[in-house]
Amino acid sequence: MAQNDNHPLTLRDVSEAAGVSEMTVSRVLRNKGDVSDATRKRVLEAAKRLGYVPNKIAGALASSRVNLVAVIIPSMSNMVFPEVMTGISQSLEETSLQPVVGLTGYRPEKEEKVLYEMLSWRPSGVIIAGLEHSDASRAMLRASGIPVVEIMDVDGTPIDSVVGISHRRAGQQMAQAIIKSGYKRIGFLGTKMPLDHRARKRFEGFTEALAKAGIEIADQEFYSGGSALLKGREMTEEILRRTPDIDFLYYSNDMIGAGGLLYLLEQGVDIPGQVGLAGFNGVDLLKGLPRELATMDACRLEIGRKAAEIIAARAEADAPSDPVRITLEPTISFGDTLRRS
Repeated sequence: MAQNDNHPLTLRDVSEAAGVSEMTVSRVLRNKGDVSDATRKRVLEAAKRLGYVPNKIAGALASSRVNLVAVIIPSMSNMVFPEVMTGISQSLEETSLQPVVGLTGYRPEKEEKVLYEMLSWRPSGVIIAGLEHSDASRAMLRASGIPVVEIMDVDGTPIDSVVGISHRRAGQQMAQAIIKSGYKRIGFLGTKMPLDHRARKRFEGFTEALAKAGIEIADQEFYSGGSALLKGREMTEEILRRTPDIDFLYYSNDMIGAGGLLYLLEQGVDIPGQVGLAGFNGVDLLKGLPRELATMDACRLEIGRKAAEIIAARAEADAPSDPVRITLEPTISFGDTLRRS
């Protein structure tokens, strides 16, 4: 083929280069049918040499799906979802499936749009964050006819399979650890929660456990926008200005918790003697702080792996199977900011 000939490569180009029929090339590239190892190797080498990429959309007209897994998550700008994506990629690495990511920004209307576009490509499965979706999104997922795995949360009714943790239980466990360590004047700092359902559930579990112990939240501070160190610093300064006798601050995520920790260290506050702190997510990057922040591991890597394994198994079986429910158990790390009882 002339070097300046840039016409789209076809099965015929590969078959001529490999010296076999187009049907044989098709069988090799789809990994279907009985083809000798020598012929398979010759076809794959020819396709690689030519730079041929199969037209999966054309193939999907016959098979009704392509080897893509739609992964729909709120954001890639914080430390949470990149680790989930790593787990998904690790589990799909030895399969023919490839993850394709869509971002929703925690907005239901954006989730509908992303889901509509991704399902129009007829993927082999959907991995989607959370259990709360609009009626339109739920209808699309139910009607898709493909495996659906909702991830990160198990507090609710899934459409199909689900892999995650109980955020209500996570909030309860952290409250119990704080109470057991002797803290009584407890403040909460976190995101505004109408759309961050998992943070809301942790807050509900947290306040329920405090109430059982006869303790009310002393004060609370909320913010909108991305999690950041600066937000944590500003919120910590503000809540302690209003309620200076607080002896513990529970943050809805580690990033704002780290900002609060740095602010308190600059003010010379005794941590965890005078004020204790805890976050959520178990972000490894923050282990380089002057003090290790108490936190709870959200099992992100394992969630990604398990979700992808469900999709891969269902795709390989090429047949309907029962929904899978996997509840993982996060663990508390006391770090240097939560007294051990």
